[in-house]
Amino acid sequence: MMNSITATGWLEAAPLEISFTKEIEKLELGDGEIFYGEGILAVTKALLQSGVSYVGGYQGSPISHLIDVMVQAAPQMKKLGVHVEACTNEASAAAMLGASVMYPVRGAVTWKSIVGTNVAADALSNLASPGVLGGTLIVIGEDFGEGSSVIQERSHAYALKSTLWLMDPRANLPSIVKLVETAFQLSEASNTPVMMALRIRACHVQGSFVAKDNVAPEISMVNLLSEPAPHEYERLAHPPVTFGHERIKSSERMPAARKFVRDHQLNEFFAGRRHPDVGLIVQGGLYNALLRGLLELGLADEEGGCDLPILVLNVVYPLVPDDILDFVRDKRAVLVLEEGQPEYMENEIGTILRRAGSDVVLAGKDILPMAGEYSSEVMVQGVGGFLRAHLPRVGNRLGDKTYEQEIADLRKQAAALLDKPVPPRPPSFCTGCPERPFFAALKLTEKEIGKVHYSADIGCHSFATFAPFNFGNSILGYGMSLASNASVVSFQKKRPIAVMGDGGFWHNGLLSGVTSRLLNGGDGILVIMKNGYTSATGTQEVISSPDVQLKRLSAEKSATHGETTIEDALTGVGVKWLRTVNTYGVAKMQDTLKEAFQTSFNGLKVIVAEGECQLERQRRIKPIRAKALAASQRVERVRFGIDEDTCTGDHSCIRLSGCPTLTVKAASDPLKTDPVAHVTNGCVGCGLCGEIAHAATLCPSFWRAQVIFNPTWWDRLQARIVGTLTGLKQL
Repeated sequence: MMNSITATGWLEAAPLEISFTKEIEKLELGDGEIFYGEGILAVTKALLQSGVSYVGGYQGSPISHLIDVMVQAAPQMKKLGVHVEACTNEASAAAMLGASVMYPVRGAVTWKSIVGTNVAADALSNLASPGVLGGTLIVIGEDFGEGSSVIQERSHAYALKSTLWLMDPRANLPSIVKLVETAFQLSEASNTPVMMALRIRACHVQGSFVAKDNVAPEISMVNLLSEPAPHEYERLAHPPVTFGHERIKSSERMPAARKFVRDHQLNEFFAGRRHPDVGLIVQGGLYNALLRGLLELGLADEEGGCDLPILVLNVVYPLVPDDILDFVRDKRAVLVLEEGQPEYMENEIGTILRRAGSDVVLAGKDILPMAGEYSSEVMVQGVGGFLRAHLPRVGNRLGDKTYEQEIADLRKQAAALLDKPVPPRPPSFCTGCPERPFFAALKLTEKEIGKVHYSADIGCHSFATFAPFNFGNSILGYGMSLASNASVVSFQKKRPIAVMGDGGFWHNGLLSGVTSRLLNGGDGILVIMKNGYTSATGTQEVISSPDVQLKRLSAEKSATHGETTIEDALTGVGVKWLRTVNTYGVAKMQDTLKEAFQTSFNGLKVIVAEGECQLERQRRIKPIRAKALAASQRVERVRFGIDEDTCTGDHSCIRLSGCPTLTVKAASDPLKTDPVAHVTNGCVGCGLCGEIAHAATLCPSFWRAQVIFNPTWWDRLQARIVGTLTGLKQL
C-alpha cells in the first residue's frame, strides 16, 4: 500500500517548480511601454529601473514573488550585471547590504516581516550604525489581521530603534514604483538604509504604470572593480566609532532625510472639497481602505475625491514636522489612522504639535482599535466617531445608526441565505502530503507509550496543531523547535520530540538546535521533514532540493562529489543516532519512533522523514501524464476507495488521517444508520489510508485500484483473468 518516493527518483525528474515566464517578460519593458500586473512585480521592475547592482532575500508571503521572479530571470539579470541571491535566511539577506557600506552600489533585499525582521535584527543594527554609501532598500511584507500567518507585530519598532527610514506607500502601482526609485535616492542622500513595508493588498493590487528602460549598474558583474575599497575604520560597526555613529544619526542623517522627503513631496496632501477645519492623517498603505470607507459614508466618490482633507504619510519614519504642522495649521481636530500597536506615529505627531504650541485636538487610538487590521469597516466606525465629536453637522447624520443598521441587515440576510453558520475550516495538509503519514504514525505511537512533549515549528507541519492530530506544546520560531525543548528534556521522564522541515533546518535549525544539543550532550528526538523544498512559502529550493542537487552534480562532473544532503550535514556535526524513513510507510515510521523513545542511547536522535512535497510531485507528473495521453501512450494511475458494504462507520481511519479526500457519505444500506467513510475523486493515490488501515489494524474496507489508460494487450489479458477468478469466487 506504500507509495515509494526516493531521493534518487526526485533527481531523475526534478522539475522547474513554478514558471514565471510571463512575469519575466514584463521585466524587459522599455521606456514609454505600459506595464500591467500586480504590486510586487512592479517593485521588481522598479528595482531594475533604479540601477540596482544586487538583489537578495528570503521567501515568505506576500513578497515571495519578488525573489522567485528574480531567480528565474537569471539570464536577463546577467545581461544587466545584476547579482541575484536566494538567501538561506533573513539574516544572510540583510548582511548582503554590507556591500553598500563601502561601495557606491545600490542593493535591495526582501523578506516577510515581522518574523523575518526579527531574524535580520543583528545585521540591521550593524548596518544602520555606520550607514551606507550606495542606496539600499529592504522590502518587507507586512501582515495584519485574522488572515495573517505571523504574530501581530510591526517593523516600525526596528525603524525607530536602529534609525532606519520606513516607507508605507499608497497601494497603487505608480506610487509604489515612484517610491521604490526614490527610496534609493533617499538612502544615498542620508546615508541610511530604507525599509519599505508592503501589506498583502499592496503586493497583489493590480494596475499599470508607464515603464522606463532598465538601468545597468555602473559597478556590477559585468563592470568589475579592479581594486577593493580602501580601509576606513570610521565606516565599521565597531567601538569606539559606533558612539560617533549614534551622534551622526540624529545630527546629520535625520535632518538630511527630512529635507529630502519634504523637498520631493514624498508625503501627499489631498485637499478636501468641504470641511477644511478637520483632517485625517493616514499611513499610505491604508489609503485605499480609507477611501472605500469614506465612500460608504458618502464623504468620497468613486474617482477618489473626498470631502475631508487627508495627509497621506508614504514615509512614516522619520516624520517631517513641517509636513505635519502645515497640515494642521487651519484645523481644529485631526484623526490619525495608524494600524497596529503601539501608536508610534500618533505619539510622535503629538510631540510635534506640543513642541510647536499647537492647540489642535489629536485623536487616534482613543477612537480606533489599538490592535488588528484597519479594514474599511473599522475605519468607517472610527471616522464616524471622530466626526460626531468634532464635526457635528456631518457626524450627527452618521450617528442615526443608518450605516450600522444597514450592515446589521446585510448580515442577517447573509445568515438567512446560508441557513446555518459556515463551519470553521482551519488550514490543513494538502491531499497526499507526505507529512500527514508521519503524524498518523506519531499518534499511533502515543497510543502505546503515552503523550509526549511536542515542540512544533514554522512550516506546513504546524498544521498538525489542528485536528485530528492536535500536536504541539510550543512554536517559537523558524527552525527553533529543537532549541525550544532544551530545558524540557531535563525535567521530564519521557523524551521530548521536536519537528522541523528541511527549510527550517537549513534556515536556523542546524545551528540553534542540532549543534547546541550536541554541544551540551542533551537527549531528545528531532524529526526533519525532508520534502525537498521550503514548502510553506511557495516551494522554493533549499540546498538539499533535488533540482539544486542536479545542477551541482552536473557542474562538478565528478564521482568524488556526491549529493549534499541533510544526512551529510548531521553526520558531519556529530549526530550518532540517525535514521531515514519514507514517510508513507506508517508502520515503519511507527517502529522507528518507538525505537527512538525507548532506546538506551542517551543523546540526540534524528529521524529524517523523507517524502517529496505532493504539490511539486503533481506539478511534475501531470504534464508528463497529459503528454503521454495525448500520444496515446499507456498511463497508469493508482486510486484508493472504500467498500461501503464492509465499512462499519467507525471512522477511526479519518481520525488518524485527516486527508481532505477521506470523508463520509450517507450509507446506501437502509440498515446502516451511521454514515460510511468515502474517498472522493481528489485522491492522488498516496496510499496513506491503506497504510493506516494496516498499521492501526483497522477494518479491511480499503481497496486499491490501478486505473490504466490506453491499456496494452497484456493489461487487457490480466483484467480478464482477474475478472474471471473474481466471478468464480462469488459463486
